[in-house]
Amino acid sequence: MERASRIKQIRIYVGKCFRLFIYEHGWKNFISTAIISLIVCLVISRDKMFVDYSETRSGLFVMVCACVWIGIFNSIQAICKERDIIKREHRSGLHVSSYVLSHVIFDAVLCFAESLIVTAFFCIFCHKNLPSSGVMLPAVLELWIFFLLILYSSDAMAMMISSIVKTPNTAMTVMPFVLILQLVCSGFLFELKGVLGKISYLTIAKWGVNALCITANVNSYAADNPLVSAAIAKNADIYEFTVGNSLMNCGILVGFIVLYVILSIIALEFIDKDKR
Repeated sequence: MERASRIKQIRIYVGKCFRLFIYEHGWKNFISTAIISLIVCLVISRDKMFVDYSETRSGLFVMVCACVWIGIFNSIQAICKERDIIKREHRSGLHVSSYVLSHVIFDAVLCFAESLIVTAFFCIFCHKNLPSSGVMLPAVLELWIFFLLILYSSDAMAMMISSIVKTPNTAMTVMPFVLILQLVCSGFLFELKGVLGKISYLTIAKWGVNALCITANVNSYAADNPLVSAAIAKNADIYEFTVGNSLMNCGILVGFIVLYVILSIIALEFIDKDKR
């Protein structure tokens, strides 16, 4: 490994990821993604989606929850289960950045396929009132892009956790807490103030819901209920149907991906100090 360039190592490990995917029957991930998407779409009020403000926001939030779950499950054990192998090969010339980037490339392909499944189920079940256009692109395409970014950023977050913890058991123990933090601290279910309000800005779910609500143009939905009207007024700026607003949320989700990848590399650079 010591003579191999970083690019060559990336090619080697990307190939390894795909071989493991085939050998370990990774296609089952697509089945679980389809099942989760089906269950989530069945509970959404399809007649009121893209018509009623509250139902649309709630439906999109549930879709975000599904994407976060799928993304986390993709890679929460991917790196920690190979920790001994990484340590041994790192001492033989493995570039940690090449190893992590190989997972980044493989997971991009995996999330791409999963996002197509999620989008297909969502559009099949909620096509009745689905808007024809989003802020910049056809609504279906914009929804797919944001589903992909939510999946991929959640996947990258789980990869970071997998790079930090030392065993798969620890990773699975941490996973529920991370998922709860993402959903509860997103600011959707509860109004958060103080420290928790600041934490909400660090959650993928918050920006994922914002992005999807902007594409759905939820601010345009009339509301006879005073409470709903108040909610629309409160979130008017957040869900403003503008290119700048949509791009900001898109940029934040991409920023999460980059940040988590960098932190994964930094965490694994210290693997030789692992006394396990």
